[in-house]
Amino acid sequence: MRRATISRIVLSAILACSMVACTSMPRQQPPEEAIEDGVVTARVKEKLIADPLTKHHNINVETFKGTVQLSGFVESDEARARALQIASEVQGVKRVRDAMDVPEKGS
Repeated sequence: MRRATISRIVLSAILACSMVACTSMPRQQPPEEAIEDGVVTARVKEKLIADPLTKHHNINVETFKGTVQLSGFVESDEARARALQIASEVQGVKRVRDAMDVPEKGS
């Protein structure tokens, strides 16, 4: 079990470094912080996928210096609130920014 956890953290770190390199926003931070942010992003995504209310939504997660930004579209204010709650409860999250949209009914 410990090996699986370490493997997940290493994979998250690798993914984090690749995501930081591909981002369009200028981000300069030490590699250690980038790895920590990648782990936080992976944890938030894992929790969002595991939750019955948020798992069917395409919620983008970006983390920079412990601040998590959630973006994308969700079907309801309830799903938006739940996603924000989930993100705020993840270890390592200092702040959560809401950039999610809820489509207007009838659109």
